[in-house]
Amino acid sequence: MREHVQTADMQIWVEQAGQGAEVLLIGGLGDTVESWQFQLDGLADSFRLTAFDNRGAGRTARGKGAVSVEMLADDAAAVLAAYGISSAHVAGFSGGSIIAQELAIRHPGLVRSLVLQSTWTVMDEYLGSWAVFMKWLIDAAPSEREFLKGHFLFTYTPRSYNDGTVDRIIDEALVFPHKQSTEDIRAFIDAFIEHDTTDRLPQVKVPTLVLAGGNDLLSRPALCRAVADAIPRALFEVFEGEAHQPFQEIPERWNERVTAFWRSVEQGT
Repeated sequence: MREHVQTADMQIWVEQAGQGAEVLLIGGLGDTVESWQFQLDGLADSFRLTAFDNRGAGRTARGKGAVSVEMLADDAAAVLAAYGISSAHVAGFSGGSIIAQELAIRHPGLVRSLVLQSTWTVMDEYLGSWAVFMKWLIDAAPSEREFLKGHFLFTYTPRSYNDGTVDRIIDEALVFPHKQSTEDIRAFIDAFIEHDTTDRLPQVKVPTLVLAGGNDLLSRPALCRAVADAIPRALFEVFEGEAHQPFQEIPERWNERVTAFWRSVEQGT
């Protein structure tokens, strides 16, 4: 099912698939529901998956004014409310993992568990410098294709560049009819540059699995581990040799791991 859902102040584009325990998937910078296709296809036999376009991405308008992580977390809560979902296993990657953290802090009753892929508590100097770099690369790149090739250097492994995977992803992105505007990209980045959950993460009481890519240049394993250390009893694991988005590059392994985690939560083990 794919549709716009009306919340208090906007229409949010949502896709749902499958049957079973409720799962909410939250994407990162500019990513739409399509970024979760391997999960929407691969996990639908066991879970009911709900994915959505964040405000200012894909088919969800940004609205007026600045964007904040708190606002994006409230949007996620509104999506759950629109479908009468009282609680869900929540998975987020990159910026989506920060939204997931904030959702668990602001709306703890809605979150059954957390999977945080490629996450951080607050941007360090390196990650913050990359975020600023992305803001001006939009204008500096000679073409949209070259911007994406540069951007994805920090997202995918050399393996995916060399085997043609990144070229295929770029080809699909270039013909996607609901592209994020330059202004919306910058607004999304600005929301995360100063956001900090360091002192509030101990408030998260739900089972949490923090996943890192061993070769992720952005949310490096040390940043991910800091999140796991701040959340009581959180699990921390590294996909060695992987980059920022292993749920796309090694989806079978990723799906298998999160399925095992969600099942253990359901069973109370």
